Amino acid sequence: MDVYLIDESGLTRRHEEELPDLLVADEGVVWVDIPQCRLYEAEVLGRVFGFSEVALHDCVNRNHVSKIQAYDDHVFTVLHAPQPGEHGHVHYIELDQFMGVNYLVTIHGPLNPKADPSVAFLDTNAVMERIVSAKFRPKTAFELSSAIIAAMTRREIDMIASLAEESGHLEQRVMSGEVMKDSEGFLTDLFQVWYELLAIRTIAVHSSATYDRMASLARFLPADHGPLVADLADRFEMVSSMADGQRESLHGVIEFFQTRVSTHLTIASDELAKTSIQQNDDMRKISAWVAIIAVPTAVTGFMGQNVPYPGFGTEAGFFASTTVMLVMAIVLYVFFRRKNWL
Repeated sequence: MDVYLIDESGLTRRHEEELPDLLVADEGVVWVDIPQCRLYEAEVLGRVFGFSEVALHDCVNRNHVSKIQAYDDHVFTVLHAPQPGEHGHVHYIELDQFMGVNYLVTIHGPLNPKADPSVAFLDTNAVMERIVSAKFRPKTAFELSSAIIAAMTRREIDMIASLAEESGHLEQRVMSGEVMKDSEGFLTDLFQVWYELLAIRTIAVHSSATYDRMASLARFLPADHGPLVADLADRFEMVSSMADGQRESLHGVIEFFQTRVSTHLTIASDELAKTSIQQNDDMRKISAWVAIIAVPTAVTGFMGQNVPYPGFGTEAGFFASTTVMLVMAIVLYVFFRRKNWL
């Protein structure tokens, strides 16, 4: 674990063994940053700070929702920050905090093995750089914590801005019609962005509820820190509203795309139906003509068997057979015309 003391002179690194003396001396804000809380770190926190086993258990294990636990002299919170992963998956980057009158303990993780470990330190490192460069000098643990949360919300807003830009590109592709070549792949891209926005909104809603609750539970906070608590809750509300608004906009793009696909399918079905009707008409015409042509074939075939019949071998028989063929063909033609087959 990394131990720091923030006082008028700035930020100085201290040893873990100095923790009890630093807490008693109350000469500044003690910041303990732990990359991952395992059994050893949990034992140290329980022994030095007197944290409850329930809270330490939450530090060791992953938490899937935000939470807050208030005690007489400190408050424990679990927050998450979204981080897009592969194939549309959103990692929940956990940050646990123990906040007392003159100390802040930040615990990162546990993390999904597929998530980049460096992502967990983006917000705390950003605040530490500001302190080192003398751009920020927190006087209380809550000021330090609020700066970390502010950095977190700024990153979330940047994510929403990036997703909004991507949504704009997707909308342009819908309007241009190029997506019809690979509608399934494009729909996957749409829902991936939509889900990332949903994940950011969900995390922001949980975090906002946590800080709304903190306003009434954190009895140890100075009276003038009330606006800071309200400001953090408002920040998460803003993130939630922005993500929700962008998600609704993207939902409109999805509906437009689905309508366009449905329209194309309807038009294609109509064209197919027309083609089928035309093919049926053609088949009826072909069948009708085949039936008409079959008449002389049948008559001549019968007569060609050398079977004696009235007029066989005479000129009158020839004219009689020709007349029979013409009459039968005309009758079939008239019949098929009335049936609209021709």
